[in-house]
Amino acid sequence: MDMDPPFLETYKTLLDKATEGRANGQKEVVIIEECELPLIDLGRLKLGKLEKEKCKSDIARESQEWGFFQVVNHGISREILEKMMSEQVKVYRQPFNNKSKELFNFSSGTYRWGTPTATCREQLSWSEAFHIPMNDIPFSNGFSSLR
Repeated sequence: MDMDPPFLETYKTLLDKATEGRANGQKEVVIIEECELPLIDLGRLKLGKLEKEKCKSDIARESQEWGFFQVVNHGISREILEKMMSEQVKVYRQPFNNKSKELFNFSSGTYRWGTPTATCREQLSWSEAFHIPMNDIPFSNGFSSLR
């Protein structure tokens, strides 16, 4: 689709290199383990000191081990979450050229995809993300209530 980054085009050499030297051009079978994301209940931060400290420790551990986690009981209304997800879908459905040119008035480097530092197939992972600093988010068009 024209909204997807040119993953195969960009990483073709890296992917081809992974199959070089295999007998009869056989492809390597890669088994990917499915894992469940860590879940942090932020409601524990309002409980007693011991539970609050355990929650903080869990956040630190999952940040270090995974780099991200899912949160529940964060206090953000379903209405705001649904609006945010709707806007997110609109952005990701934009043609790739629009996203890669950063036509969204965000700081340089906010749109990222793939693994630019990968030197072998094991380091390669597909991702598409916008990393938007909070000071780039305009508090208008319905988001003024977030202030």
